[in-house]
Amino acid sequence: MYKLDQTKTPLFDALLEYHNNDTVPFHVPGHKRGQGMVRKFKDFVGTNVLSIDVTVFHQVDSLHKPTGVIKEAQELAADAYNADYTFFSIHGTSGAIQAMIMSVVTQGDKIIIPRNVHKSVTAGIILSGANPVYMHPEIDARVGLALNVTPETVRKTLEQNSDAKAVLIVNPTYYGVSTDIVEIAKIVHEYNIPLIVDEAHGPHLHFNSRLPISAMDAGADICAQSTHKIVGSMTQSSLLHVRKGFVDVNRVKTVMSLLQTTSPSYVLLASLDCARMQMATEGKKLIDDAIELAGYARERINDIKGLYCFGEKVLEKKGAYGFDPTKITITSKDIGLSGHDLEDILTEKYFIQPELSDLYNILCVFSFGDTKEKVDKLINALEEISAEQSCKEIVKSEVLGIPNIPESVLTPRDAFNSMTIPIPLEDSVGLISAEFLMAYPPGIPILCPGEIITQEIVDYVRALKAAKLYVQGTEDPEVNRIKIVSDLQIMNVNM
Repeated sequence: MYKLDQTKTPLFDALLEYHNNDTVPFHVPGHKRGQGMVRKFKDFVGTNVLSIDVTVFHQVDSLHKPTGVIKEAQELAADAYNADYTFFSIHGTSGAIQAMIMSVVTQGDKIIIPRNVHKSVTAGIILSGANPVYMHPEIDARVGLALNVTPETVRKTLEQNSDAKAVLIVNPTYYGVSTDIVEIAKIVHEYNIPLIVDEAHGPHLHFNSRLPISAMDAGADICAQSTHKIVGSMTQSSLLHVRKGFVDVNRVKTVMSLLQTTSPSYVLLASLDCARMQMATEGKKLIDDAIELAGYARERINDIKGLYCFGEKVLEKKGAYGFDPTKITITSKDIGLSGHDLEDILTEKYFIQPELSDLYNILCVFSFGDTKEKVDKLINALEEISAEQSCKEIVKSEVLGIPNIPESVLTPRDAFNSMTIPIPLEDSVGLISAEFLMAYPPGIPILCPGEIITQEIVDYVRALKAAKLYVQGTEDPEVNRIKIVSDLQIMNVNM
């Protein structure tokens, strides 16, 4: 199955050797293996992790020019994930996504993307200077969520934009919905351009056949994964996988070096090394356990009056080709609670913290770190909440339609770098936005720089704020004001 010995953890072993030798550190960081750190913090985290918080030197290799243990660890990761090359990212998956985009497009190039992208995609487009062409994902009206783009949508968009330099898709979505990525890869490659994939929520897919196919297995050319999201690495650690052919790996190396710090966290890097080993050697069994536990939770939750947790039936809908059952989306609008309300009750009364809430749902992410005892605590809390709500007069909310994609008249980069003025959001209709508007999480743009602000968007933001959901992107933290393009020369040319 694997070409290399996946039981090895070369980077972590090198750090252990450094620790076990009780090496005297005349190098940064200044806490010197925790000796100079404030006691309160040191006592909590322990000295072991602080002893491997080191800087670049020969024994532990260099992330920017790996020749030793980091090189070997990355080669092991590529072998484990069916990639030709793998790069470690301690800049999060956001940084890996930005690098991915900047590796395949540049100033003025078209890149085709779905609208339901994370803000890091749009940030990568701003940094590259590329011109986005948006695709509409399919919508599940019952739960008010975007599903995925279809192969037909990808083909149609490419036919209309045959000069595009790359296609990006999100697979799976935050809520675990996958598209027919194998077919999409075939379509994209007919145009001799790369398929790049935001696989932030799929670092586990490759290791279990009960899950949707992974991007690398499906024929993608480059993909970014949040290894920390479901697999057991530390937060902010991610992987970037590359296949030879449509992507210049040397360009990827250069861009990754450009974006990442020269003082990488070896703690994060070591966690990637060990997480890869765990998945390669135990992944199938661990994921099987997580799937079974999630299935138990889904069945129990769907028995609770007024709550709904979608599962495999989502595959009957257009835009849903595969589904990750470890994602538990709980729709609460039929018990008269917004997702935000339900999250507040769970966290404040029961000390249970979901991954996120939106207007109608909460999302709970299951992994092999969960237990039946913890899941039962969630189920019992939901049963109590449903019972309490049943005693109240419930006004069921109608699903709020997601705004249409507004007209784009400037590239995101041009709008971002233009002369701007802040004005009240209510007065901005018909003007060019210089900022983002996003519902976060999951960080999907409602409005991007360079787009015309519509009344529909203003109304949607008002509704989100009324539901106490977190809208962000503007410099104004309350999103009462938004920066608009005030450069008259640009406006006269483009409007």
